[in-house]
Amino acid sequence: MTPLARRVAVTLAGGALLALGVMLIVLPGPAVLVIPAGLGVLSLEYGWARRLRERIVVWVRERR
Repeated sequence: MTPLARRVAVTLAGGALLALGVMLIVLPGPAVLVIPAGLGVLSLEYGWARRLRERIVVWVRERR
């Protein structure tokens, strides 16, 4: 897989998961699980997603 094809695939998959998670905030479903999964996929290619995911992990660990 070429780097461009990988980036497109990661963007589409992560974006779809993230969009689904945002929809699940108002619809019945596990938004708390789907949003981090989408960020996890996007963090494979994007630094902003990696930083946001790390901030969320730290925030959750502090609340334990």
